[in-house]
Amino acid sequence: MTYERFAHIYDFLMGDAPYEEWMVFFQRHASALSGKEVLDLACGTGEFTWRLAEAGWEVTGVDLSDSMLFVARQKAEEKNLSIPLFQQDMRELEGIGPFDVITIFCDSLNYLLEKEDVKRTFESVYRQLKPGGLFSFDVHSLYKMRHTFKDGTFTAVDEEISYIWNCFDGEQPDSIEHELTFFVHDEETDQYERFDELHTQRTFAPEQYEVWLQESGFIDIQITADFTEQPPEETSQRIFFVCRK
Repeated sequence: MTYERFAHIYDFLMGDAPYEEWMVFFQRHASALSGKEVLDLACGTGEFTWRLAEAGWEVTGVDLSDSMLFVARQKAEEKNLSIPLFQQDMRELEGIGPFDVITIFCDSLNYLLEKEDVKRTFESVYRQLKPGGLFSFDVHSLYKMRHTFKDGTFTAVDEEISYIWNCFDGEQPDSIEHELTFFVHDEETDQYERFDELHTQRTFAPEQYEVWLQESGFIDIQITADFTEQPPEETSQRIFFVCRK
């Protein structure tokens, strides 16, 4: 997935994303560490990445999309932040570690549709962590996939960008296809240009993620929900994992 044009409007789509809550969650678990080196994996346009840097963490960003990284670099330059950014596949990380903490926030792991790819990512992360290092990530819950997203329609109207976002069952169990139609204002022509995106996400039961983490060598696995320290409930929307190498 290149995200090419999508990268430039991603931040509009994510305008209400709870980045500050991710920061609070991250700091709560990582502040006691003696090291400060963090890998923000699947960093996208760098919204969480630059927040880590401004908070004093020595952060590196990795994403599969060169277009996303281009936007992230622009943000770092505008904020006078020195943030190494690399284009790599989270399943095959190499030559960038080791780190004290690795994060995959904003449900980025849900873009891996095959069980083997999730397991490969956990193994890849494990190799890039220092002994005792933390790995933290979040995923959509099964409830969110089956009830919040399924057959859902979301819309937004703005002078610059408007969109229609339809959700359908994917081909695989507990997967959702996000069908996005954007209308972007062109200042030169004063017209709106349409383009479409299709994104597919899949999730698994928390117990399944826990098994794969254990098989990869992780210990002290904590599973919570919705930015709290409480275990997931039936209607939880976002599941968080924190574990240690």
